[in-house]
Amino acid sequence: MNLIDTHFHLDLINDPISILEKIEKQKIYTIAVTNTPSVFHYTKKITENKKYVRPAIGLHPELAEQRIRELSLFKHLIHETRYIGEVGLDNIKKCSSASRDAQLKVFDEVVKLAQEAGNKILTIHSRGSEAEVIDRIGEKFPGKVILHWYSGSLQNLDRAISSGFYFSINSAMCRSKNGQKIIKHIPIIRLLTESDGPFIKLNNNDNSPLYIQSTIENIASILGLEKIELAKTIYKNFKIALNSPLKI
Repeated sequence: MNLIDTHFHLDLINDPISILEKIEKQKIYTIAVTNTPSVFHYTKKITENKKYVRPAIGLHPELAEQRIRELSLFKHLIHETRYIGEVGLDNIKKCSSASRDAQLKVFDEVVKLAQEAGNKILTIHSRGSEAEVIDRIGEKFPGKVILHWYSGSLQNLDRAISSGFYFSINSAMCRSKNGQKIIKHIPIIRLLTESDGPFIKLNNNDNSPLYIQSTIENIASILGLEKIELAKTIYKNFKIALNSPLKI
């Protein structure tokens, strides 16, 4: 069974080297996101020569205000990877004006840089800001967009679907009524999986790619599908998103 984790915080997990080796042994295709450009090189270094794990450069919206100066570093490093994340917007209507301004400046610059570079894979945080994220990316983004842990309205979900976005599903979504409703509404050809470890716990353990099979089983149960067939579809979706054979 080929497994995919499009959103995992490898650098924040306990004993990342050990987890990394297990991911490689189990052949789980993984995007290792980062929260600031200044920590990207660590993730890039420990994933060098790995077949299944790729580093992503990010600037998390909750850190945008205090780390806005790292935008220049983001611009400098963006060509070192095809993967961008975690980036996005967080509760844009409820946060302080200073945070909102910083988030919008950072996200707009990230989208601009990704558009200019072309062929990037973005994994995006959109909590409480789904409409703004969709508006700013637009319908003709020259790459692929994955909305990580989408929790917004079905109306905005339909807009994102129409724009060609993908959606990464985690175990927490499978456990909530709203998450289950969203999972049922997403076309199966746009489904991907994620762990979002260590921010999600599973049986009192930090979630990780090593538990993705459990997420596959939960999604399959929600959708009334066979888990093997669902895993094959998600694997195919990721290949299409990469627009290439799975040599990530």
